[in-house]
Amino acid sequence: MQEDFLHYLWKFKKYAFAKAETTTGLPITLINVGQHNHLAGPDFFNTTLVIGDQKWAGNVEIHLKSSDWYAHNHEVDAAYDNVILHVVWEHDVEIYRKDNTAIPTLVLKDLVAEKSLHNYKELFNNQSKQWINCENSIREVPEMIQSNWLERLYFERLTRKTEDITPMLNKVNGDWEAALFVLLMRSFGTKVNANAFQSIAEKLDFSTIRKCAQEPFRLEALLLGIGGLLPENTLDSYPMQLQGEFEFVSHKFQIASDGVLPVQFYKLRPDNFPTIRLSQVAQLYHKHLNLFQKMMSASTIAELYDLFDIRASQYWDTHYSFGKDQKKRAKKLSSSFIDIIIINAIIPLRFSYNQYLGKDESEVLLSMMHAIRPECNSIIKKYNTLRDRAQNAQETQALLELKANYCDLNKCLSCAVGNYLIKH
Repeated sequence: MQEDFLHYLWKFKKYAFAKAETTTGLPITLINVGQHNHLAGPDFFNTTLVIGDQKWAGNVEIHLKSSDWYAHNHEVDAAYDNVILHVVWEHDVEIYRKDNTAIPTLVLKDLVAEKSLHNYKELFNNQSKQWINCENSIREVPEMIQSNWLERLYFERLTRKTEDITPMLNKVNGDWEAALFVLLMRSFGTKVNANAFQSIAEKLDFSTIRKCAQEPFRLEALLLGIGGLLPENTLDSYPMQLQGEFEFVSHKFQIASDGVLPVQFYKLRPDNFPTIRLSQVAQLYHKHLNLFQKMMSASTIAELYDLFDIRASQYWDTHYSFGKDQKKRAKKLSSSFIDIIIINAIIPLRFSYNQYLGKDESEVLLSMMHAIRPECNSIIKKYNTLRDRAQNAQETQALLELKANYCDLNKCLSCAVGNYLIKH
């Protein structure tokens, strides 16, 4: 038995509350369970209830045993002076406040249905042996409950990503176009070079990007130069021209590359080489001088895909890195790569931007995510063996959120799936 199960029983009134009474036999009528507190102090604030014929408003503390009150030294802590009810599983000692007044106690042990207790134990008994606690029973949960829960989880994930965008936005003095540039650079860097590409983006004032974007060669030279990717001694004419352009631009705009994180090539597929990706970024900003406005106003996923119909500059048709010829092939963005950018950069920024404007575009964003193919990774593959296959990117993003912030933390009592399984 865990204390969080008692929190669940109290919060959702999953006990025979009509029969509730104190250990001294006074009936308890619950008016408001209160606000669940996850920080220091009593477990529920601002509870309202009636004990006997006396109405009370205050806090509720929950323990497995009454004696835990003393084990946790609450009797000498003023933060617990306003506790009006002590809720426990087992009552083994009378408890008192700091001023020696007795605190009424409610024992839940005999008020909880045997089925709920059995289901709780079933859910948590094999934690060390299972990938997730409900892996043998998740298919019992109706599709509607799972679907609604996954939608809520997706917006939890978006909200958390919005919190990550805020400090990024502060760094660029509230310039949303600059924030988009940083996010896009992180996405183009992929997992290996995300931080390095972000350091390149943050080294440049976005006004410089705007000015250089009119000439893609100049912007490519700037990005490759700041990233430390231009060879100093080469007979290859294209990198020589880029180096000359970079020296001119960096002097003109007084740009230094100190503090930029080194980019990596190791273990990268050639299409993800930083040389290719930075050239593509330059072409993207050249093609769409008002990129932010277009991305924020697109109403369908097809419109977003169209924005990424770009290719690296012509030199890279026959190269992945400087001085090494390869078979000719245009370096375009794959649909799966575009999906990653939309999922991790555009949708989160757009969600954040709409919050800033006081607009609600939830349905538009959901529609876009529903139109994106489901992601494929080890976590999604495992979930697909336990439940119906994920149908789109909204569901896969929600499942990633579920695994990391609920399943792995054993927060089944805060999960719609876990709640259903305990009740049924």
